[in-house]
Amino acid sequence: MVMGELAQETELLVIGSGPGGYAAAFRAADLGMDVTMVDPSPRPGGVCLYKGCIPSKTFLFLAELIFDAERAGAMGLSFGPPKIDLAGLRRWKAEVIEKMAGGLMSLTKRRGVQLINGRAEFESSESVRVYDAEISRIRFRHAIIATGSKPIPFPGTDFTAGRRIMSSTGALALADVPASLLVLGGGYVGLELGTVYAALGSRVSVVELQDRLLPGVDPDLVDPLQRRLKSIFADIRLNTRVKQLREDEGGVSVNLEGDGAASEQRFERVLVAIGRKPATQGLGLERTRVQLDAKGFICVDEQRRTTDERIFAVGDAVGGMMLAHKASFEGKVAAEAIAGRPSAFDVRAIPAVVYTDPQIAWCGLTEEQAQQERIPVQVQRFPWKFSGRATTMGVADGLTKILADPASGRILGVGITGRNTEGLISEGVLAIEMGALAEDVAATMHPHPTLSETESEAAEMFLGRATHIMAKAPRK
Repeated sequence: MVMGELAQETELLVIGSGPGGYAAAFRAADLGMDVTMVDPSPRPGGVCLYKGCIPSKTFLFLAELIFDAERAGAMGLSFGPPKIDLAGLRRWKAEVIEKMAGGLMSLTKRRGVQLINGRAEFESSESVRVYDAEISRIRFRHAIIATGSKPIPFPGTDFTAGRRIMSSTGALALADVPASLLVLGGGYVGLELGTVYAALGSRVSVVELQDRLLPGVDPDLVDPLQRRLKSIFADIRLNTRVKQLREDEGGVSVNLEGDGAASEQRFERVLVAIGRKPATQGLGLERTRVQLDAKGFICVDEQRRTTDERIFAVGDAVGGMMLAHKASFEGKVAAEAIAGRPSAFDVRAIPAVVYTDPQIAWCGLTEEQAQQERIPVQVQRFPWKFSGRATTMGVADGLTKILADPASGRILGVGITGRNTEGLISEGVLAIEMGALAEDVAATMHPHPTLSETESEAAEMFLGRATHIMAKAPRK
């Protein structure tokens, strides 16, 4: 042992304090385990709290207020152009983060979880070296890796702070409102942050390599959003590739190639949102028996145990849907498995939400997936133009659809586009997890007038008894 070196032992070591990490640590502590959590950040929360979910949703809520004020003009209520105080927006974001970080820190202490501010690197399947911390080595009985993911940069560029080529982290710093912003990638991160900047006054253009926005999401759910984005974005270019980015003091020159034509355009800033990669490099996994797949994600079983029986992994580091709530669920499963509880990651429906205007949410089986896997389904769609509540709110371009097994009527998937889908989708998740039939949802009384009625009316369409629409024959 090196002179002056401080070492300790712990029953459970959690590497990473994001949603997956702190959920695992808290659950393990509740089950009576001695828990140590290591993270470069001095407080728990991870990317989601400080650089992702929470700050983005804070700004998206403000964007929603701006758009609602615009909609109110058609209803006879005028507020006038918004006055943007960037310092005030940043201050509000910081206050939100501070409140939540303080709450998580309090829960960490009350549960007796030791939080070490440092970087952990495996020495073996039994110990880690800790850098930049007073404790230099930790021996553990079990470990959970919850290190998350990192944004993928455009080739030949990086995400140096203060530069004009930004990741989502840079965009959420909200240094300014550029006159023009190019978003590389038509996925949920790019569209959400593009929505924020468009609401604040930027001319936003989006470039997507594939032939539609939000690849992987059913087109009928995306269509209302795409129509809306055409009215608030300056340009949406599909089937287009970015060949080169050249940054200088005045902006970024972008070489575009699409549909056989090439062009060069200038933008004040560029947001790169082309995906994320697992944050598994530098962990010393080569000194353990942990195996990675071809893309660098950690291989795990249903309990989230790796190929090294002492080590578990959760969240973005294991791949799949990179969502905070999935990571939290996995963290609890891993903690319970380590404690000897009969726990496994066995879910039928993982909800996903795109927090744009309108929002899109879905869970369970999608139509595209059903077609690709040749799974027989019946589909019913309830357009929100027949919803009294949607009409009163001026958001009647939404859609609720349900996919059901044609033989049993069991609900297999739910998709919703419109206002507040973030909350509405939970009914679909519960229905799928409980094996509910379309008839069960149809027979469940929903209050009127509400957006939740669209789910019961979609279910009633399977039975041919919807009230506010003439039901068509079920689609197969």
